[in-house]
Amino acid sequence: MIPSDGLAIPSMTAVRAKDRAGWLGLFEADALVEDPVGGHPYLDPEGKGHRGREAIGRFYDSFSAAQSSMDFEVHHLVACGGEEAAFVTMRFEMLDGTRSEQKMINIYKASPQGRIASLRSYWR
Repeated sequence: MIPSDGLAIPSMTAVRAKDRAGWLGLFEADALVEDPVGGHPYLDPEGKGHRGREAIGRFYDSFSAAQSSMDFEVHHLVACGGEEAAFVTMRFEMLDGTRSEQKMINIYKASPQGRIASLRSYWR
């Protein structure tokens, strides 16, 4: 069941606020994060994703370590069938002052309790 405030906006808002505990609290204990799907040389070299809050916390630490800020723009958001799809542009500022942006599609699957059971992010 998707909560009334959705899954995508609370997730991205917690990351933007650098609220690690709040972000992790959105996930089920055994949730899976694939960001990006298929793996990444630094974030997920084995391409298996990150299962469970401890592993998801390590993933959070790895992507946030070099960032001074993150913001997002939602282009389209659709919720149906216990999942929510968000087409977004993420904007990052790194500690060295460089900036980048990445368009992505994030698919959030809700648990019966309304937490994130899985997050699959499509970007390259």
